[in-house]
Amino acid sequence: MQKMPLPAVNEHIPHLAFDSVIFGFSGTQLKILIMEYHNTNIFALPGGFVKKEEHLNDAVRRGLKERTGLDNIYLEQFYTFGDADRQKPEAMRSILANNGLSPEKYSWMLERFISVAYYALINYQDVVPQPDALSDSCQWYNIDALPPLMMDHQLIVEKALETLRNNLDRKLAKGNMLPPKFTMKDLQNAYEAILGTPLLRTTFQRRMLSLEILERHEKQYSGGAHKAPFLYSFIKN
Repeated sequence: MQKMPLPAVNEHIPHLAFDSVIFGFSGTQLKILIMEYHNTNIFALPGGFVKKEEHLNDAVRRGLKERTGLDNIYLEQFYTFGDADRQKPEAMRSILANNGLSPEKYSWMLERFISVAYYALINYQDVVPQPDALSDSCQWYNIDALPPLMMDHQLIVEKALETLRNNLDRKLAKGNMLPPKFTMKDLQNAYEAILGTPLLRTTFQRRMLSLEILERHEKQYSGGAHKAPFLYSFIKN
């Protein structure tokens, strides 16, 4: 996928941005996508701007597709970040300068922005992350081993994780984090990675079955028949 060009000066709504916390699950660890800006050692969440004739949700979906190549992903808007001191013009000035761009020409990017934050739940295996016009890399990082993030992006990550943990049953059922069919162990691993704590297997299984959000399928045969676990999928309402 080719890098997207830098946005034009008058193409977007002034002072409005979005930032996305893109969660993926590796099977054992919760990860998020982080970008590193060219020649700066500055790390940030994937984000972007809203075109003047574009719906906000459509802008976020566009940004998500540019970074992951995926469509039809579960997104949830969870907070708006607008503290007066959140903008750090010196960081953006360094990013522009190290990409050979004039901070004067793109001075609108140095101004204060209100950022609407979203999180997405995607299947880690489906993604080949793509950097944007100003970055060298867009990579998965374990949630507990993130690099130092610019501006208030660490706070955005923490707020996203807090929001995800609330009513997690509904959000995982709507999301794309797990494959279409999974074992109860796969599901428990995802819960433990997101909640950051181990869960008792029998209690977890009993609770999940009582929620009536799972459909049971054939067993997954990979060894002895007596050890084969059932496969499950979320019931889509």
